Amino acid sequence: MDNSYIIAIDFGTAYSGYAFSLTKREAEIDPRLKSWGKKTSLRTPKTPTCILFDEHEKFLSFGYEAQSAYFRTRGDEARNKFFFECFKMSLYDKSGVTFEQASGTQYIVVDCGGGTIDITVHEVLEGGALKELHKASGNDLGGQTVDKKFKEFLREIFSDRLWDEYEKKHPGEMQKMMYDISVLKENDDDDVDISCQYNLGEMAKEQQKIEKFFESLRGVSWNEGSIKISKEKVRSFFAESLNGITKSLREILKKGFTIKYILLVGGYSQSLILRQHITNQFSDQCKVLCPSHPQEAIMKGAVMFGRNPALVASRISAFTYGVSLSLRFDASKHRADKRYTNKEGEWCDGIFCVLVKENEEVGWDKTSEYSCTPIERDQTAITFAFYRTERNIQGLMYVDEWGVEKIGSIILESPVTARGMNREIKLQIKFGATEMTVTAIDVDSGSTVKIDLDFMAKSIKSFRNNVWQK
Repeated sequence: MDNSYIIAIDFGTAYSGYAFSLTKREAEIDPRLKSWGKKTSLRTPKTPTCILFDEHEKFLSFGYEAQSAYFRTRGDEARNKFFFECFKMSLYDKSGVTFEQASGTQYIVVDCGGGTIDITVHEVLEGGALKELHKASGNDLGGQTVDKKFKEFLREIFSDRLWDEYEKKHPGEMQKMMYDISVLKENDDDDVDISCQYNLGEMAKEQQKIEKFFESLRGVSWNEGSIKISKEKVRSFFAESLNGITKSLREILKKGFTIKYILLVGGYSQSLILRQHITNQFSDQCKVLCPSHPQEAIMKGAVMFGRNPALVASRISAFTYGVSLSLRFDASKHRADKRYTNKEGEWCDGIFCVLVKENEEVGWDKTSEYSCTPIERDQTAITFAFYRTERNIQGLMYVDEWGVEKIGSIILESPVTARGMNREIKLQIKFGATEMTVTAIDVDSGSTVKIDLDFMAKSIKSFRNNVWQK
């Protein structure tokens, strides 16, 4: 997946501290609209603009929950609380709402997915297009990391032997249990109850009273058919993931950008624990925002980008990309094991020729052109193999060195051999979109071949190409 995100976000009238509500029009037509007031037996598409803090100015609640909690307090207790209401207009200034996606605005997009956390940095240009400021980064500590911690804890409760048997005999039921756990990530920062599936409970009872499984463990108890886990224990399941996200963001914020916003998107960003953590860590540096439907924001943005790639005017190359070429062998420069001979002479095989460097800014419609010739006068097919690396390219010479990964290849037909080795082969590489588009052109015959190289492609077995660069 490309990391040059266009995020489609609708910012409405109420801001909860963590997510905007939808616009009035969307509230009328969207059946999945976030509802407010569940804890106070209400279900409305909008919430009162009120917020409650404790005596230490720590956030307690927002909307109906804040209203209800404050109304229940009396005397000195109420006087020690900070309750604000009808403050919506204070969020506006002379230029409009405080959220300004305006020319020069720099922001971070954190795509919190199940498997990975993908982070990009953008600046808004004149006209609304985006410029990538930092190469895509992140880690593999997405929401599934939290699911894994939950599962490890369940294994600790019931023992490895029992859990392994349960997974083997009742895989569908186990998956249902894990799905319920994944949904719990979105809940408030509170104790959670996980329904113990029937067969797991029956298997546990065959060994001992089910309550005994919980006696020696902290932060968990048996609660009439449910596994009750304390909020402190639940938070511990998030720790590795949250620490990884925090570290990645701090590394970016140290680089001297003028970041105004952090935008949280992706399914995992629906977790209140995650949003609260990021807000607590970074709200003193920039505003932390999350759309009402963070998964849809990515999907809609991808459609917008697909229809108009110019929305991302430029991006930063995450790798150094190159093509494998053959040069005349020079014993003073080249490895002896790279030498091979044909009827035209001695050649050095597998030279890494740089096409674009890591951290280089590349325009979305930039096309680079290279000129090559065959290495044999009667050669009728030419193979180009393409590679990428995150290595420092100083001292890098060959495509078979460590840290160099093959991402694809093409074969160009060159049927007109009258000019022998003087034939011109053009190689055009277009960078900047979601893929790197490579076009090879045999000038004499007009033969062409094109390939789109996925930047996320897995490496495949390399093989020799037969091209000599002029």
